[in-house]
Amino acid sequence: MDEVSARTTPETDPAPPERGKGGLRRFLRRMASSKAELEAEELQKTSGDEGATPITACSARKRHCVAGTLRTVTLRPRGGAPALEAELYDGTDVINLVWLGRRRIAGIDPGRRLRAEGLVSVQDGRKVMFNPRYELRGGS
Repeated sequence: MDEVSARTTPETDPAPPERGKGGLRRFLRRMASSKAELEAEELQKTSGDEGATPITACSARKRHCVAGTLRTVTLRPRGGAPALEAELYDGTDVINLVWLGRRRIAGIDPGRRLRAEGLVSVQDGRKVMFNPRYELRGGS
């Protein structure tokens, strides 16, 4: 059995110095960070709150749920058929969402928050999710 040389109780143990929530340190960091860094940090936090996998942690040939903000939405033909392609950014990396046979989807616009689920593949070194299930989130 382990022996404890000195026991402390809450009454005898001195309280640690009260430190608030690091307000000054957080303020100084925010002042020194660029707008892009702050946006990326906020996106990472909100994506984690939604239970989504960070895009950098997504591996090929596995189903993942990702969440972030749409950066671009373009119509690109693939194999002669229309395809709506959107770039989703979550603060860690980018993934392309591609809906085959679609020219437009209501609500899929740049700046929109979105949560998508599907099979991740890698094409030309970029992560891609074809025909993902999606859920539009607040913000635009």
